[in-house]
Amino acid sequence: MEPADLGHHISRRFNEDLEKVRTRVLQMGGFVEQQLQHAVTALVEGDSRLGEEVAHADHQVNQMEVSIDEECGRIIAMRQPTASDLRVVVAIIKTITDLERIGDEVEKIAMIASRLASTEQPSDKYREVRHIARLVTDMVHDALHAFARLNAEEALEIARRDRTVDEEYEAIQRQNMTYMMEDPRNIRRALDIMWIVRSMERIGDHAKNICEYIVYTVYGKDIRHISLEDAEAQIRASASDRNA
Repeated sequence: MEPADLGHHISRRFNEDLEKVRTRVLQMGGFVEQQLQHAVTALVEGDSRLGEEVAHADHQVNQMEVSIDEECGRIIAMRQPTASDLRVVVAIIKTITDLERIGDEVEKIAMIASRLASTEQPSDKYREVRHIARLVTDMVHDALHAFARLNAEEALEIARRDRTVDEEYEAIQRQNMTYMMEDPRNIRRALDIMWIVRSMERIGDHAKNICEYIVYTVYGKDIRHISLEDAEAQIRASASDRNA
């Protein structure tokens, strides 16, 4: 076999391995997204059994993370990817870590939902939770879509939504503090809601992280500790350099 043929063979096999792993990441993400939706449904509908099922299914997310992580380690050892390809593998490893942590937050929400199902359901069916849940569920879904397409511009737009989630979270916290001060009988329910929306806010953070990994994969820019405005400026500069 000629050296050029060997190189082509290695590149082809690496691409095949990478595509399989990316598919598994999206499957893991789809499962986590579904679990989040079910946890919210369990809360809103007062479905204790569904809440328990969601909480008990967290081990599946953990198993997915371990399996994909091991496969990434095998790819690095066997294929010895170059810098740009290695970024993809590193981004995958970081992404599954954030997906696993989203799964942990979903488990917390589901456990609280299961317990609250035995109490009197509010007439508004947790309206404040439903709104922030819709925001973060959309973020997770769209972040996975951007990951599938490695669309850095779309990822930045999604990451920007985390500010809205943070604002909503802070508003709900202030509202619940007021409820607790007005009537001590509201304290237990208010604390449960505060824990739930705290988990929602963290899920938004993890979705934002995934978007940042996409930018890192495409442009090689680590934007985790800079503002989104600075990140966009850096990306525009990189695009200009490429086109020059």
